[in-house]
Amino acid sequence: MAADDAAIKQTLASLVQITLAEIPHILTENTSDLAMMDSDDPKYDRLKLTGERIKGICAELTQVQNLPSPLDRILEEKHLPNGLFLQKITVPLGVLGVIYEARPNVTFDVFALALKSGNGLILKGGSDADHSNRAIMSFIHRALEENGLPKDAFQLLPPDREATKALLEAVDFVDVIIPRGSQGLIDFVRQNSKVPVIETGAGIVHTFFDESADLKKGKAIIFNAKTRRPSVCNSLDCLIMHESRLPDLQELLKGLLEAGVKVYADEKSFDVLPKSRLVEKADESHFGTEFLSLKMSVKTVANLEEALEHIAQFSSKHSEAILSEDQKNIEYFLKSVDAAAVYANASTAFTDGNQFGLGAEIGISTQKLHARGPMALNELTSYKWVIKGNGQIRD
Repeated sequence: MAADDAAIKQTLASLVQITLAEIPHILTENTSDLAMMDSDDPKYDRLKLTGERIKGICAELTQVQNLPSPLDRILEEKHLPNGLFLQKITVPLGVLGVIYEARPNVTFDVFALALKSGNGLILKGGSDADHSNRAIMSFIHRALEENGLPKDAFQLLPPDREATKALLEAVDFVDVIIPRGSQGLIDFVRQNSKVPVIETGAGIVHTFFDESADLKKGKAIIFNAKTRRPSVCNSLDCLIMHESRLPDLQELLKGLLEAGVKVYADEKSFDVLPKSRLVEKADESHFGTEFLSLKMSVKTVANLEEALEHIAQFSSKHSEAILSEDQKNIEYFLKSVDAAAVYANASTAFTDGNQFGLGAEIGISTQKLHARGPMALNELTSYKWVIKGNGQIRD
């Protein structure tokens, strides 16, 4: 599609106005979705909308609205000896196909990013959020029509499997498929899509508490990384403890246990933790697991190398962190860990397009081709070479 940035900005502003006015309606539709899901399901919190969450979504839409356009940027230009003038210029990817599960906020975020980056969009949400998604799409279509933009360029498919199959095989109509959801969904899309796929992977997130780590900092960071939004992909799944700091483990986890976090501890860490219904011995299944709930594991290691080996074995290459006051260990960790986002002395909860100043995100890419980490406006563009000459021919 072709629309100038002024029309795009006004469309996003209209969507914000419509959405804020329609909060009662969207909450009613969201309640219908929630009624069909077990409240203990880790996806329940992702599915749930509140007035405050909707206002936060609108703030993100406004942020995207005010970001510079990612299109027609000159990435490179040069004159060749033969007189040709070359420019490398950003262009839209084309038509995006986005498949996602119980996250109605994705409908808003992906639309805003697709519109701002000049892409068409086909959304395929899950049945568990269908009432919410259809309400949101009706707002999107109203905003597009109010500003003279084609609503047919942005579509929401039915929530059935036949629609998923059709989207994955739409080779001549869709340029890229982006799955956003569980590892099972991502694996299914990768294995069955005939359209190129950009993976926004599951988050199996580790934080290593090093020998020199500050206890006060560590308590706050670990508590935030685990409890802020346990159902999202940047939440902590496994705390890796240097064995020399095991005497501090009980204090480190005190706030988490008080908050009801279930801890699966390996043998060494289990021995120093208080015995309660919230502390169990870990088995192999508790490592390499994305819990998406108030659960986590603890792994004890003898040194930094063992921590790096554990991360390499179980990481999904999403977000990994070290807590340390040893600058040499910090730099070694940051250079050695293969992940989209690596942290030193900070919560992994910051792996988010909005927090990175990108306005919103279409997902967190854990692969290395085209995009890595939070995918936002720039990652929804490609480029083309523009060559200007004056009669040149090649020998």
